[in-house]
Amino acid sequence: MHNDGQSKPGSPLMNRSCLTRLLLIVATAATSGCGALVVGGAATGGYYVAQDERGMEQISRDASITSRINASYVKDDLVSAMDVNVDTYNGVVTLRGTVPSPRAAERAVALARAAQGVTRVISRLTVAQ
Repeated sequence: MHNDGQSKPGSPLMNRSCLTRLLLIVATAATSGCGALVVGGAATGGYYVAQDERGMEQISRDASITSRINASYVKDDLVSAMDVNVDTYNGVVTLRGTVPSPRAAERAVALARAAQGVTRVISRLTVAQ
């Protein structure tokens, strides 16, 4: 087998090959009578590609936004990623959960607004009594 150095893990050729395989799997599942194809894990809610009017690109952008926000919560001293559920749909972020203080709620919203790609933040956060 000829190895020109372009098919090593992490190379552009290998990444394109993996992406092509993923897209083929998604297309096959979506057209083979499967009711819904879940992309993502059950713990994160997953995305139902076959029942979502967003394209794969937008779903990917929204998932990236959610990941960036969750990562900022993990690094933050005031906001706990365990307390805040982040949902993103077409760049609009909705925050749900219970936080320990009004200051933590304000910080959660500020961190979400600061994430690249966010167009709007809807806070459904409640403050613990």
